[in-house]
Amino acid sequence: MYSSKISFTVLTLFPDMIKNCMSTSILGRAVENGLISCEVVDIRDFSENKHNRVDDYPYGGGAGMVMEPGPVVSACEHAKGLHPDKKAKVIYLSPIGRTFTQEIAKELAAEESLIFLCGHYEGIDERALEAEVDEYISLGDFVLTGGELPALAVMDAVSRLIPGVLNNDESAGEESFENGLLEYPQFTRPEDFKGVKVPEVLLSGHHANIELWRLAMSLLRTYEHRPDMLEGFKLEKLRRRALLKYIKDSNLFSEDEKDLIRKILDA
Repeated sequence: MYSSKISFTVLTLFPDMIKNCMSTSILGRAVENGLISCEVVDIRDFSENKHNRVDDYPYGGGAGMVMEPGPVVSACEHAKGLHPDKKAKVIYLSPIGRTFTQEIAKELAAEESLIFLCGHYEGIDERALEAEVDEYISLGDFVLTGGELPALAVMDAVSRLIPGVLNNDESAGEESFENGLLEYPQFTRPEDFKGVKVPEVLLSGHHANIELWRLAMSLLRTYEHRPDMLEGFKLEKLRRRALLKYIKDSNLFSEDEKDLIRKILDA
C-alpha cells in the first residue's frame, strides 16, 4: 500500500539542482498540493572550517577528494530531526547499491519519509556511510558527477505512485514495467500524419479490441527491445484465449507478427 503523502529530504552540495526540478511540472504541482514535500539541506552549512570546505585529500593517496565524515553526519542528523515522529530511511546513491527498478520504487512509495544523500568527488568517508546510511541504490553501471540526478530520478519514480500525483491515476498502472511488459505505442491527432495513419482499432471505440491490440503490441515491443522481461511471463488463460482469437481475425498484424505472439504465449 502506497503512502498517502511522502516527504523527501535531499542532502547535497548543489541545492539549486534539486529545488529547480522539484518545483517544475508534475512534481511541482504535487508539492503545491501537499502530496509530496521536499526539504533541501546544503551539506556545506555543516562545514567544520571557516572556508566552508567539506572535502579533503584521501588517506593512502589517489586522485580526487573525499567528502569529510563530520559535515555529512551532522547534515544527516539534522535531516532526521526534521521528521522526529517518523523513521526516515537514509538512502545513498551509489554504484554499489541495488539497481533501481519499478519494484524498488513501489517499496519506497510505502515509506512516509526518505532522506537522499548525494555524494560528490571520489565519494564520502566510509565512516559516515556506515553510521548513517540505511540503503544503497544505483541507477546502473555508469558514472555520474554526483548523486543529485539519481536522487531526482528515484524521487520522480516514487512520487508518481503516490495517489493523486498523476492527473489520471490509471496511467501509473498502464505504463512500461507495471504489468511486466513495455508500454504499447501511443497515438494522437491527426489521424493521418504524412501518410502514416493511426491504427484503425484505436478509432473504433471497441474497448475490448483496443485492449487486446495494446497487449499484442506490448508483447511485440518487449520481445524486440527487452526480451529478458518475457522470461517467466504468463498470461491468464481466458485473456490468452481472447488475444489468440483477436490476432487470428485481425488484419493489423502480419503473419510473422502473429506467429511471434503465439510463440511468446507458448513459451
